[in-house]
Amino acid sequence: MLLRHRPPALESQPVTTEKGYEHLDRKAVAILRWLQANGVEFVLVGAVAEAIRGGAGAPGPVAIVPAPYSRNFERLSRALWSAHARLRIDGEAGSVPFKMNEEKLTRGQRWSVRCGIYDLDIEGDPPHTPRYQELLYEAVRFEIGPDLNVEVASPEDVEHYAHVNRTGAAPEIRISRNSREQKPA
Repeated sequence: MLLRHRPPALESQPVTTEKGYEHLDRKAVAILRWLQANGVEFVLVGAVAEAIRGGAGAPGPVAIVPAPYSRNFERLSRALWSAHARLRIDGEAGSVPFKMNEEKLTRGQRWSVRCGIYDLDIEGDPPHTPRYQELLYEAVRFEIGPDLNVEVASPEDVEHYAHVNRTGAAPEIRISRNSREQKPA
């Protein structure tokens, strides 16, 4: 195979960031660089998105919502395959080998993967959550490093995905009224 057809590998050297983003985890920046180098289009949600927006959220894996078209899924699956991605099992130290392909990504489920020491969550399409186009419409582009620009979801959408990951269901508002029964006179 020719070298020019190989997908870019995850970097292990130190990663530089722009001023104001020094607090970001170096592994998260390396994953974002790797995704960009592989031509994957995505909107960033989750803990890293909150950290980029200046929040003091808990550390967590890079969580993305990929653009839902076949060529993008193909790029993402090829990148995951070249990085020897394994399924990450929450609460356990180990991971399980698997082969990611375009068809699996189009199913719309959530994938938690580990590529060596790097963790990545690929958000699916759960019901009652914003889709990629809606996320992109509200997203803001941040330049977090030299030649590294990422689309970060709005704070409301980041919180929405965090709630879905915590509870498994979309947040909802319930309004109830106390009705007083009127007694006949």
